Amino acid sequence: MKRTIIAALASCAIATPALSLSGINKDYIKSLAAPGKTVLVLEYYDGSGKVADRKGYATTAGFKAVSPTDFRVDDKTTLHLFGLEPCKGEMVNRSEDFAGSCTDYAQQQLQILLQNPKVVFCRAFVSEQGSPVQNATCYGYYNFPGSLDSVDMFEEQLLSLGALRLAKKPDGTPVRPDLSKAEEIGKKGSFGMWADPRVKGQ
Repeated sequence: MKRTIIAALASCAIATPALSLSGINKDYIKSLAAPGKTVLVLEYYDGSGKVADRKGYATTAGFKAVSPTDFRVDDKTTLHLFGLEPCKGEMVNRSEDFAGSCTDYAQQQLQILLQNPKVVFCRAFVSEQGSPVQNATCYGYYNFPGSLDSVDMFEEQLLSLGALRLAKKPDGTPVRPDLSKAEEIGKKGSFGMWADPRVKGQ
């Protein structure tokens, strides 16, 4: 299982070498790691872009994906990767030996990202604080000595692997235009959902 995850993460790192890690201090995120635990740090930003509050969590059990775009932090807080969605209905990806619902595929891929990070670092607006489900952008720090040492945005990875696609506003424009390049990688490579012609037609 670990070998599969390393391969998947390594392919992610290759797929998105220059996508937006701007404004992220990777050394700071790496410094949050604690032996034997997965650490989650959630920073809340005010309207001026400054950190208004910060919460920290640590677990030996990891975090669980509860939907294609949501994972549970504790019994009071679930984080939602906003602006993304799974495809509709069923999908087939022969190279990954997957046939089933778009929802199941996306949730599996999110769970893989949650499997082995040393640190999960998330950002949310202060207006989200206290809500049971909070919109956030999240990054994972992965370290497998000799093979992988990287900080990757969850949303970019899920889009570039074809696990999720960009949600659209009523006017047809993407909710997260900043992530269009990541989705394009998934489409061009026919990764994940994009391997199924039915999805391309949706």
